[in-house]
Amino acid sequence: MKILGISGTIVGAKTSILVNSVIDEIKQADSNVETSILDLRDYKMEFSDGRNFDSYNEDTRKIITEIKNADAYLIGSPVFNGSIPAPLKNAFDLVDPSIFRHKLMGFVVNGGTYQHYLMIENQLKPIAGFFRSYVAPNYVYANSDHFDLNNQIIDEDVLRRIRILAEEMVAFQRVLDAGPLVQYNPQTVR
Repeated sequence: MKILGISGTIVGAKTSILVNSVIDEIKQADSNVETSILDLRDYKMEFSDGRNFDSYNEDTRKIITEIKNADAYLIGSPVFNGSIPAPLKNAFDLVDPSIFRHKLMGFVVNGGTYQHYLMIENQLKPIAGFFRSYVAPNYVYANSDHFDLNNQIIDEDVLRRIRILAEEMVAFQRVLDAGPLVQYNPQTVR
């Protein structure tokens, strides 16, 4: 079981902190789970334009490969203008949608107000639906008030939700690892 945390922005620190916090809790929930983090700040990702895999730069190929090789995804995103940032959308566009089919997605999001949590419901969950991914029932939303001046999470409820999301992702992935819930044949399903 490999769970990939994706910090889907190239600016700021809060998204990465949230992703790392859930990944740390996943490791505590089950030390046998293989985890890794794809922090888009660390890569020079090229724009998706449909070219052959080998035509992209090394960083972009690494991003594609990491996403392809994961069994489940913890997607982290800030809210920019009521939506996901361009680097996260670009990462989704680089990978064939079938890669995400019947795989688990969990979400952590940070924004400036209490209302920005709706981006999860209105943007991320529909994207997961398009991919035919399974979605963890709970998610974590944190706004600026939930962090201290050093970007440490200080809100006890957010920390509790981080633990719950981590435990859910491990439990759901165990079920998926036991065998497919649905037999998927890419030749017959569109």
